[in-house]
Amino acid sequence: MKETLNSDKLFIIAGPCVIEEEKITLEIASRLDEIRKKFNIEIIFKASYDKANRSSIQSFRGPGKDTGLKMLEMVKNRFNFKITSDIHHPEDAKKVKDILDIIQIPAFLCRQTDLITAAAETMKTINIKKGQFLSPWDTKNIIDKAKSTGNQNIIITERGSSFGYNNLVVDFRGIPVIKKFGVPVVFDATHSIQKPGGLGTSSDGDREMAPVLAKAAVAAGADGVFMEVHPDPDKALCDGPNSIYLSKVEKIIETLLKIKEASKEI
Repeated sequence: MKETLNSDKLFIIAGPCVIEEEKITLEIASRLDEIRKKFNIEIIFKASYDKANRSSIQSFRGPGKDTGLKMLEMVKNRFNFKITSDIHHPEDAKKVKDILDIIQIPAFLCRQTDLITAAAETMKTINIKKGQFLSPWDTKNIIDKAKSTGNQNIIITERGSSFGYNNLVVDFRGIPVIKKFGVPVVFDATHSIQKPGGLGTSSDGDREMAPVLAKAAVAAGADGVFMEVHPDPDKALCDGPNSIYLSKVEKIIETLLKIKEASKEI
């Protein structure tokens, strides 16, 4: 992963919030494959096999670890994508390390020392999503936990901060602050416009604002952009209100690449 993390070219983490079915998963992966080839960029495929932090007990969580990892492995082999997904228990780290190229730590679990160190001990790249309750400078403690294992391949993802109830706001000053700790910073464009629990038993969101914030983040120095995408977000089984239409992803990425290139002159 070092060639991705050290590159001065924007990289993208994208895919559905959760694995729904094989057809949709392959449709998304195929389109992302076309886009990365067109722009000659790194796109890392992301999908969760088990969303353990859903709003309601009735919420769809995904196909589970065994089935989900097999589907991610299929995407990896068919399209030669690097793959990322999130884990929720320390014992999961060893089970996923042969398939995942990046192990993601969910925002709500970003201070769980045992989870972070177990993931980092695999020596895979670790993407730790900054909790909505943390300041940018608080991420240094998280980074130090991961680096205590000897693993230097660490990403921090900014995904907004809690702003009252059921709302988030992004302080883009956090991107350069976190970058001073010597790690790449990814901006999560779709979770940053989420309204957690905003629909009662599920989250709401404002997907039209995702490209707006993504552009601001790249201008502020983000190394990568994370976005959840779906062919029909209104029918998505998880995080539909804040997911981006698959048909709009190419144009968004094209714009972000232009901003990244222009920002190098500042």
